[in-house]
Amino acid sequence: MEKDRPRCAYCGRDSHEVPLLALRYHEEAAWICSQHLPILIHTPHQLAGKLSGAERLAPAESPHHDAE
Repeated sequence: MEKDRPRCAYCGRDSHEVPLLALRYHEEAAWICSQHLPILIHTPHQLAGKLSGAERLAPAESPHHDAE
């Protein structure tokens, strides 16, 4: 296993195991796998300690549909 190989910030798998998406936050490069992208979007606090500054990220707002 290579240490310098990009890995998912959440699960640590590399691109030989899962598709990875590149991201930048606070001018730092990071990676997240397609399986854990919903965590970045909906519950980013779960990345605290794994992605620098994740504890300050707000989750995406859910669409609100009024009942007719």
